[in-house]
This record gives sequence, structure tokens and C-alpha cells, in this order.
Amino acid sequence: MIARYTRPDMGKIWEEENKLRIWLEIEILACEAQAALGVIPKEAVKVIREKANFDVKRVLEIENEVKHDVIAFLTNVGEYVGPESRFIHLGMTSSDVLDTALAVQMKQSGELLLKGLINLKEVLGRRAKEFKYTVMVGRTHGIHAEPITLGLKFALWYAETERNIERLKSGIKNISVGQISGAVGTYAHLDPSVERSVCGKLGLQPAPISTQVLQRDRHAEFMNKLAVCGCSLEKFATEIRHLQKTEVLEVEEYFSKGQKGSSAMPHKRNPITCERVAGLSRVLRGNALAAMENVALWHERDITHSSVERVIIPDSCILLDYMLAQFTKIVDQLLVYPENMQKNLNRTNGLIFSQDVLLALTKKGMKREDAYRIVQQQAMTVWESGRSLKDLLANSGEVAKILSKQELDELFDLKRSTKQVDYIFEQVGIH
Repeated sequence: MIARYTRPDMGKIWEEENKLRIWLEIEILACEAQAALGVIPKEAVKVIREKANFDVKRVLEIENEVKHDVIAFLTNVGEYVGPESRFIHLGMTSSDVLDTALAVQMKQSGELLLKGLINLKEVLGRRAKEFKYTVMVGRTHGIHAEPITLGLKFALWYAETERNIERLKSGIKNISVGQISGAVGTYAHLDPSVERSVCGKLGLQPAPISTQVLQRDRHAEFMNKLAVCGCSLEKFATEIRHLQKTEVLEVEEYFSKGQKGSSAMPHKRNPITCERVAGLSRVLRGNALAAMENVALWHERDITHSSVERVIIPDSCILLDYMLAQFTKIVDQLLVYPENMQKNLNRTNGLIFSQDVLLALTKKGMKREDAYRIVQQQAMTVWESGRSLKDLLANSGEVAKILSKQELDELFDLKRSTKQVDYIFEQVGIH
């Protein structure tokens, strides 16, 4: 007796052997459902279940002659089954098998990707807690703004990954749909109970309505959700690349013993894996665009989508699986340099506290426009002279008559910038 279908890992999900194994299971399940209706003799179904099999090389050999993949497959299965094979594929069309099997493969891939996202979220949560109070400069437009913490950066990625998890769950649900409805989706030669039975046993929902194919908005949605996951990974990886610049060097990809960074410059330690993740995200976006081009088909079906999907769907699932594994490892092993963070915080001589002073002056009764003018004038002097903002303000008559030295000292305390970190972590759900 031929073994029942068992689920493989990501790479094998998209191998020809696995695809044809799903096809075979769909055909056998359809025969069993037809037998339950009395359309096919139960004895014949027993023979089909026991004997049905295929050989990938033989299927490809037949396909080379007949130029039709499903016919080639059915011909090869018939060689194993014998006379009872006449009951296989009864009332069905090729897409009943193709699209239902593709849904199984996409569902399986989506569930594996979901595990990868959950694993990434767990690693991000752990590192967020580890560096919850590790203060670093926040940057807007690439320019020093105000202090944040590295933990907040990881917490931001944690929250975004959580959203990607919810997006993917929705995508899996909407692609987990099959059809066994015949040549134009009218069940003209099939009882709808066959579709319900087959889909139920495959873990799918029957499509409420179909043509000869499942509608490709489902596939486009799934592919776009993968692309959005890739966008997030690119965003995270790009941040690490910026923070690894020599003149910044606040974090760094792990550099293993024996690793080489450049064929010409022995000193180089490059963020190559982050760059790889960033690059591959472009492929995911391109594939998502191709999936959207597949939505508009002629009438009840054409096959302009078919050749495209044979490339883009397996590639995107395998790529994102790889990207998740690589980036999770990056975060897990990321080297962190708090001493460089402190140096960079001090690099602008107190400019990162300019808003603290602005607000303090306005709270003491100064017009905002005047307070802004005073602080900006002193800040521009800092940029030009490299002197300390606090010292310049302390020597400013306009400021000294409103703020005492002690008050200025308090305004330049990093703890003021991190007082709401606990609240933010609570909001994100990192405990």
C-alpha cells in the first residue's frame, strides 16, 4: 500500500515529488468521495488507494510527448493502477488538481514562515529586554536628534514583526482554499460534496465560487504579505548597516573566526548578511508585482498566470524562509558597543538636549518664539565652535536669569529621555 501524504520542510514542499504526491492524494480523495455517493464502485477505490503511484521521471517523459502535465501524470498513475484508473479524475478538470495542490503547498509554506516570524519575534523580545536601558542617540534625517535606547529599537522591530505575523495568518487563511468544481466551476459533472470532502481532508476550505481556477487575488494577497515581511527585514537590516558604519560602530554583525571581509583589504568587517537580506527583499517585491499582474485572466481561465507562478511562488516562499533564518541569527549574535553609543551621545556637545531647554524656558514664562531663538543661536555656536551647549547657555544672560545652574544640570541628564521606556515596553507587550 502506498504511504499517505506527509508534510516536508520548506525546500521539499516545492519539489516535483511533493507536488505530484499532493496531486495523487487529491485524485484519490476525490475517488473516495465519489464512491461514497455511489458514483464509483468501492472495490475500485480500494484498488486505486492501494496501487496508485507515480514516477517523476516517467511523468516528465510522457509530458515531453503529450505537452500536458496533468495528462502525463494521470497516464503514469494509470500504469500503476490498471483498469480501475478509468475512475480517476472523473468529472474533474486539470485546475481542480493544480490549484488545490498549489493551495496546499502555499498553506504549508505559510505555516513554516509563520514559525520563522514567531522565532524572530522571540529573539527580538529577548534582546529588547537585554538593552532596554542602553542609551544611544536617536537620529532623524540621519542627524542626531534626542536620546533613545537600543532596547526601544528592538521593541519597534518586535511590534512590526508581530504585525507581520498577523498579516501572514490572514494570508494563509485566504489562500487555504481549494476547488473541485469542473471545467468552468459549475459542478456540471460533480456533486459539490466531493469538493467539500476533498478540501476538508486537505485542511482547506472549499471556494464559495470559482471558474476553472481559483481567483488570483488570493495569491496576489499572499505574495504581497511575503513582500511586506521582506520590506520589514530590509528596514531592520538597513538600520544595522547604518549603525555598523566605522564612524558610528554602535552595533556590528558577528564576525566569525576565519571569516574574510575583503579580497584586497584585510581589515574589513562588512555587514554582508544584512546587505544580502536587503537585496533579496527586492526580489520579493518584484515577485509580488508579478502576482498582481496574474489577477486579470481571460474569461473563466487562461494560463498566463501559470508559468509565472511556477517561478515566483516557490522562490518567494524559499527566499523569505532563508531571509528570516539569516536575520534571526544576525539579531541573536549582534555585537553591541555601549561605549561607542556614549561617545556618539557626547559627540554634539549637548545639542541633543536642546528641546529640554526650550520647553523649560517656555514653562518659566518665556515666549516660545524667544526661547527657540535663544536656544537655536547657542546651538549654532556649538556647531561652529564645538563648545558645550550647557556652558553657552549658562553664560547667556537671557537664560541665566530664568534657569539656575542646577536646573540646567537636570535638563542635561539622560535619565529624562528614558523615563517612559517601561511604559512603551508595556504597550508593545514585552514583559
